[in-house]
Amino acid sequence: MTARGQGLADRVRALLPADRPVREVRMFGKLSFMVDDALVVAAGRDGDLLVRTDPGRHGELLGVRGAEPAAMGAGRTMGPGWITVTDDGLATDEQIAFWIGVGLQARPR
Repeated sequence: MTARGQGLADRVRALLPADRPVREVRMFGKLSFMVDDALVVAAGRDGDLLVRTDPGRHGELLGVRGAEPAAMGAGRTMGPGWITVTDDGLATDEQIAFWIGVGLQARPR
């Protein structure tokens, strides 16, 4: 993981809920953050953030700065329910907290 990716992981870690079980797991080539055993967000090695979303909000969330359809390798777009946020949309803790909130709301219950 690059320094930028590690920096994002540190910022995400600091913003996750303190009152719920959180695990860190390497998957998708990223450092994934699981809350209550469900993937919420994953910090990429180059500073991007993979976010689990409610598929019904996919189009709306793609309108947020830095959001783009998530891809699993070249030319393989993941379906609704997954968005990648570039560092352009992760400049502030408020932006990161927004995406963590989106991921927390999308978790299966």
